[in-house]
Amino acid sequence: MSTENEGTAVPPAPSAPPVPVASPEASRPHPTSDAGAPTTPLPPTPSAPPPATPPAPGAAGAAPVSAAEAGWPPPAPSAPPQDPYAGAPQAAHPGHPGGPTAGGGADAPGAWPPPPPATPSYADPGAGAGAGTAEGVGGAGGGSDWGTTYAQHPAPKAGRGRGGLVAAVLVAALAAGGLGGGLGYTLAKNDDTSGSTTVSASDSGGSVKRDPGTVAGVAAKALPSTVTIEAESTNGEGGTGTGFVFDTQGHIVTNNHVVADAVDGGKLTATFPDGKKYNAEVVGHAQGYDVAVIKLKSAPSDLKPLTLGNSDKVAVGDSTIAIGAPFGLSNTVTTGIISAKNRPVASSDGTGSNASYMSALQTDASINPGNSGGPLLDAQGNVIGINSAIQSASSGGLGSTGQAGSIGLGFAIPINQAKYVAQQLIKTGKPVYAKIGASVSLEESAGGAKISDQGSGGTEAVEAGGPAAQAGLKSGDVITKLDDRVIDSGPTLIGEIWTHKPGDKVTLTYERGGKTHTVDLTLGSRTGDS
Repeated sequence: MSTENEGTAVPPAPSAPPVPVASPEASRPHPTSDAGAPTTPLPPTPSAPPPATPPAPGAAGAAPVSAAEAGWPPPAPSAPPQDPYAGAPQAAHPGHPGGPTAGGGADAPGAWPPPPPATPSYADPGAGAGAGTAEGVGGAGGGSDWGTTYAQHPAPKAGRGRGGLVAAVLVAALAAGGLGGGLGYTLAKNDDTSGSTTVSASDSGGSVKRDPGTVAGVAAKALPSTVTIEAESTNGEGGTGTGFVFDTQGHIVTNNHVVADAVDGGKLTATFPDGKKYNAEVVGHAQGYDVAVIKLKSAPSDLKPLTLGNSDKVAVGDSTIAIGAPFGLSNTVTTGIISAKNRPVASSDGTGSNASYMSALQTDASINPGNSGGPLLDAQGNVIGINSAIQSASSGGLGSTGQAGSIGLGFAIPINQAKYVAQQLIKTGKPVYAKIGASVSLEESAGGAKISDQGSGGTEAVEAGGPAAQAGLKSGDVITKLDDRVIDSGPTLIGEIWTHKPGDKVTLTYERGGKTHTVDLTLGSRTGDS
């Protein structure tokens, strides 16, 4: 699968339907028929005023009592309650036109509840879908870093629906609070013999202990060993990413696309959470793996490398913690789980360069532009991957005007692979790739990795004397498995091969002429990205 770096804004949740209000009909008098009988049952209320009470026999001087004096008819009631739905339509659902109009809606002067305040949202929501990039660095011609601006979008106006209910609940809560406070004050006053009462809250919530296995404990230990990287090319273009301390000599591991702008004479800096900033230089970078190593100039002596875990032992459902600088917000910590393993991912930096391939760890921890190169940690704080790419529902790429947002599909390079690559870069400055010595189609609908008719630049598709040739593979063969991994495309095969080291022995399953064959071969090696 391919990845990109755009996202779409999430529309506000629709408000709840209005709460029905008791009809005032029950309090209105009902008409009667010509015979005096009501058309509908009425409560046991006399339909006519009671006759004047005659004086009791023998009660001398007793004056008759009039109907008015007897309390009939009852006093005219005040104006009946206004029907909350009369004169104004119901509020439309968020995102749709319509809403209360003058004469009864939430916008009427003095109406309750007042309309809710406007809420901030990210500007420039993307749309559509497409292939794209790993996040973290501005593309060629973009000239922008990963910062972002906020735009105030007015929230949909609320009618007498959920907003009214919430407001009523708040009023009730405030009234209850006032009653409780008044009652408490009264009781305290009645019990007070000194003439004054002082009520104070405790100034301490007790000691807070954060165990090492908690997210807070892991973050507190890992954050001092992460850096925010700023890379700038000679023409002023660049971006922001993340890295982490690899050893005490000042080596920092990150993504290739984070530092790509600074490779040829650009400027590179690394800033720690305590604000200390260091100039740095690129030691080596592997475009195919999307891994790079930089080194701090005048590195401090108290560096604490993060502990590396074992990505082969990670299980789906394991907790994850990601650290990075999403949209330039340094030292951001997010959490999630491992959603999948061995996820084939092809990504690029949006500049038209060759893609990177990985058999990735998938996580739903929130990852955004600027998280690239940062560590993906397990629950014990061990690095299990390098955050590298995100899948997004929006079109565009790293160099586009819109920027991606997390939709819970993030991908990290397994640390077992990244560790090997980093060690090679520190040792020689160049990456070393495992290979089978055959060119494969990059189409994703071939039902496997099909060996091409010819290689790049018109060369032979199967390298003479290479591992594939020695194993008897030919153009047109479709590789469907590598060991126990199902291969559904050329990019998947490349990603799986690159999880191995040169010299590893693997078993390939392939189809030729409708028949399935299996062959063992030893992986060769290629040095450099060219």
